[in-house]
Amino acid sequence: MQGENATENDTYNYTSYYDEGVTQDYAPINLTDIQDFSQVFLATLYSLVFILGFIGNGLVVCVLVKHRNQSNLTDICLFNLALSDLLFVFTLPFYSHYARVGQWTFGDFMCRLLSGSHQTGFFSSIFFMVVMTLDRYMIIVHAHRVARFRTMRAAIILTVLVWMLSLFVSLPDFISTREIKEEPQKTGCNYHNKVWERYNLFTTNVLGLVIPLLVMAGCYSRIIPTLMSMRTAKRHRIVKLIICIVVAFFLLWTPYNISRFLKFLQEKGKIPRNDTMDKNIRLSVAVTEAFAYTHCCLNPIIYAFVGEKFMRRALQLLKKLVPGYSRDLSDSSFRRSSVMSRGSEITSTFKL
Repeated sequence: MQGENATENDTYNYTSYYDEGVTQDYAPINLTDIQDFSQVFLATLYSLVFILGFIGNGLVVCVLVKHRNQSNLTDICLFNLALSDLLFVFTLPFYSHYARVGQWTFGDFMCRLLSGSHQTGFFSSIFFMVVMTLDRYMIIVHAHRVARFRTMRAAIILTVLVWMLSLFVSLPDFISTREIKEEPQKTGCNYHNKVWERYNLFTTNVLGLVIPLLVMAGCYSRIIPTLMSMRTAKRHRIVKLIICIVVAFFLLWTPYNISRFLKFLQEKGKIPRNDTMDKNIRLSVAVTEAFAYTHCCLNPIIYAFVGEKFMRRALQLLKKLVPGYSRDLSDSSFRRSSVMSRGSEITSTFKL
């Protein structure tokens, strides 16, 4: 870190994982081994996440656009969740290059645009997952009260509000990130002061993990007992899906948020700072961030491909787009089970 305004942005400042930790209180730390690791690991994993995320979420968008006349609130949320993940993954090739070469080469405008887009995609994806969780809670636990409110108009209003909130939370990334000279022949894409770096840490931990996790845990703790009390043929499959949603979110995002918080405590002098500890924390941030980003690849699987209706639509689309693809779409695995009326309504919220 060179100069008093050259700060680290742990969310996407890949040079911060291996730049020398030079402060007025600590001696320089040699982090060459972390730099070498990051150049290979981050660049490779982010490229894979981009490819898989683009294919999976792109297919979700194509299927839902093709069947837009049959859309409901769940479909609208799923469509916007896929758009959020696409916005997020489109920034990854740039950060993959950033990690590989060790400096920012795309200019100040792209630094601001990509930083803001990255954060907007991140928050909107999580916010739409929260909305889908609340929708499931309302339609299952309070089915008869809210059914008339799940209209297309309500879905559009909710979508606009979520995108506006995501842009508002991400606004500092559009404004406060800069292409900064870190060394005479090396540039980075960072926040220009510590205030916005702390803001990023707070919003990522609180809005990106704590609140969504509390909402999911609270809602699904009521949804599961309600499902188990019904004679719904597919209730066990639905419960397994719910568990997968919460566990995947928790396992992928919690380690990254903990690593960032430990780095913050280290900078504040709350935990010991030495060569080994500094390297371990920086390496932990890099690795856990990379794996957290794979969540955008899992969203299409968790929210879409497990749904019978969506799978039927996806196979129909693939049959048209892929020459020689002729899987029998009338396979019994895609036939709906005969269940009670309320059970059918509830199950349909998971049959996207």
